[in-house]
Amino acid sequence: MQDYRAPLWLPGGNLQTIWPALFARRTRGPAPDYQRERWFTPDGDFLDLDWLQAPVTNDTLLVLFHGLEGSSRSHYAEAFADFAARNGLAYVVPHFRGCSGEINLAPRAYHSGDVEEIGWILAQLRARHAGPILAVGISMGGNMLMRWAGEVQEDAARSVTAVASVCSPLDLAAGGRAIGRGFNKMVYGTMFLRTMKPKALLKWSQHPGLFDRDALLAARDLYEFDQVFTAPVHGFKGTTDYWTQASALPRLERIRVPALALNARNDPFVPADSLPKAREVGRYVTLWQPRSGGHVGFASGFPPGNVWTMPDAVGGWLLSHVSRHGR
Repeated sequence: MQDYRAPLWLPGGNLQTIWPALFARRTRGPAPDYQRERWFTPDGDFLDLDWLQAPVTNDTLLVLFHGLEGSSRSHYAEAFADFAARNGLAYVVPHFRGCSGEINLAPRAYHSGDVEEIGWILAQLRARHAGPILAVGISMGGNMLMRWAGEVQEDAARSVTAVASVCSPLDLAAGGRAIGRGFNKMVYGTMFLRTMKPKALLKWSQHPGLFDRDALLAARDLYEFDQVFTAPVHGFKGTTDYWTQASALPRLERIRVPALALNARNDPFVPADSLPKAREVGRYVTLWQPRSGGHVGFASGFPPGNVWTMPDAVGGWLLSHVSRHGR
């Protein structure tokens, strides 16, 4: 992926982001067939996990943590399901609270630095699965995963063999500023708020007075949404405090399991000058920063293209560490 180049018919970071999500082929066959499992959390809430229903011939489990407002039906999740099926891997997509199609019960939702949730999910999977576990996080989910690995350091190896982040805003403040301007604000910011606001209002209906409802209705971008909802509900002083504390970037040097961070340098959400430098990460972290790809795009082939290249490369990198470290 370090040498990835977008097709000539798909120029620019925005087109490389939007087209693959909407039109590119995700799988080589039918859409993935999932079976849902509900877990109940220690705080009286629930999480829904979707397990791929396909023959398993490998003792490795691949876990995918989705991005902001994503799900097991996101284009990247289905593409990784295709990779898992072709390699005989068990595959699961845990949905963050409120992202499985049903609003969760507790006052909290999910946020970019939710290492407690990531750790709890991986610990539960480790208790159930005897073989190697590989984890990949997409966008927000990747920041969460890398922050978790940096926080727990050597203890990460108790749960996972290797981890990867894809197009993650590891510097949340830089990503937040980028998505709050111009075209990004008008298109991507509006898209996210279209689902995030109604979910927050449902949360207010469950827990009246949880946040300032009028201020949320007036929020025009993700900064204001986080200021009104995400930050206060999850114990942060405000958006700036949330973005600072939740960013994985300062913790990358502490990671002690093999970790891959893939970021396209033309990602509309993640400015190239905010990407981690080699001097900022430890020896366990590998950086792939191709010139093109957009935000979780990486399309290949002739129109309408496909999105198999990235899961094949990232999944192959993860699997190489299973072979290297033994089963």
